[in-house]
Amino acid sequence: MTATMFSPELLFYSKTHNPNPPAHLGSRYRKVGGFLPEAGNTIVCHAEKGSRTQTVLIEAREKYLAMPEAQQFLFTPISSLHMTLFEGVIETRRRQDFWPSDLPLETPIDDMTELMAARLEGFSMADPFNVAVVEARPSGLLLDGATENDRKVMRAWRHAFADLLGYRQPNHEDYKFHMTFAYAIERLEDEALPRWQAMLDDVAEDIRRKAPVFELTLPAFCVFEDMNHFHELLIFDFDA
Repeated sequence: MTATMFSPELLFYSKTHNPNPPAHLGSRYRKVGGFLPEAGNTIVCHAEKGSRTQTVLIEAREKYLAMPEAQQFLFTPISSLHMTLFEGVIETRRRQDFWPSDLPLETPIDDMTELMAARLEGFSMADPFNVAVVEARPSGLLLDGATENDRKVMRAWRHAFADLLGYRQPNHEDYKFHMTFAYAIERLEDEALPRWQAMLDDVAEDIRRKAPVFELTLPAFCVFEDMNHFHELLIFDFDA
């Protein structure tokens, strides 16, 4: 198989096509020893506990774990599976374009969470949206709105959060909604790419068939100490 037969998402995890070290290795997680402390906050929709969607996601995750190269990835717990709707602030990314413009970059994360939660109390966006899988990649799933209208609504939520919180990250307009299963510790050798492409295609097809629309919890403003658990502080309800 040639490179053109592999998805760009897979090639990003190829040693040959992307020899750079994984972005968060050493700051978010170790090669050995799991996740590192990395406090922050975020706005996410969790996989609905006990739902058909959660079952399908667990089945998909098992296919990743069954790959011969699974040890080259650090997997997140099933309980933490979520789709990020809007990225909050995080200890390891204290930069102006990732931070509310009117708040000092040295503000402690706990204080930032309190200040941001106060702003979010006035959040008024309530249009509902449905989510579906776009494709599978080595770190998990790419997601988006199930319909064109859903995609517009999800972007509208992001714009509303950005306006209220006072920052737009550099990828705000072209942000890729996703659900993370795992973080790369070591990228893939060329010989592994064909079986990974086959697995990823199978996972995406299986999810489309079994969970064409994801059952997710309502968007929630969450805090976290690391990537193991996201604790909900504020829940944003949809219009009935």
